[in-house]
Amino acid sequence: MTQRLGAEFLGTFWLVFGGCGTAVLAAGVPDVGVGYLGVAIAFGLTVLTMAYAVGHVSGGHFNPAVTVGLAAARRFAWKDVPSYVITQVAAAVAAAAVLWVVADGVAGFSAEESGFATNGYGDRSPGGYSLLSVLVIEVLLTAFFLYIILGATDTRAPKGFAPIAIGLGLTLIHLISIPVSNTSVNPARSTGPALFAGPDPILQLWAFWLAPLIGGAVAGITYALLLGGEDAAPLTEATEA
Repeated sequence: MTQRLGAEFLGTFWLVFGGCGTAVLAAGVPDVGVGYLGVAIAFGLTVLTMAYAVGHVSGGHFNPAVTVGLAAARRFAWKDVPSYVITQVAAAVAAAAVLWVVADGVAGFSAEESGFATNGYGDRSPGGYSLLSVLVIEVLLTAFFLYIILGATDTRAPKGFAPIAIGLGLTLIHLISIPVSNTSVNPARSTGPALFAGPDPILQLWAFWLAPLIGGAVAGITYALLLGGEDAAPLTEATEA
């Protein structure tokens, strides 16, 4: 378990630092900033690279909603869920702390004023979307993220390609929803930056725990009903060529 949790810590740290770091440090640079497209690609690449790097150790969840969804699908033991979730959140906070130290190296930087890659609804949504819009899209996209994960790691799927499908899936999810919620689909990813960006992101954090966990659980429960579950395999096997 120690090695599994270590792998989850590394993977989640890389996801938050790589994805949120791109949003904070590189997205808005005048003339050469990567924008929404670059942020979407960065999040996808973090999952793709770490799923290959450590997925064979821990299963490559890096996300409490994924852990809960896999448990709901009977791909993961419920008794191990708390350890995974605590580790994921700790890694996200650690990554956000390191990112804050780096970002604060520029004169005039303010995590609260910049938003620090936090998620939000209403006046904290990049496009001003309502709470209902944010809840709907976060539930829906998290559910589809789990369907992608469960399908790509099914033993009936081609072997060794699951991280590619999962990484591209997360990229697409960000392309769709950055304007709506700044894209969470991951409670740990939402929690880390929120702790460094003032009270408003923290007050809205409940939505980015509730919606992804519901979406992940719904997908986990319904995957076998929709597509069959006789030949399911954990990600640890599906990442092996």
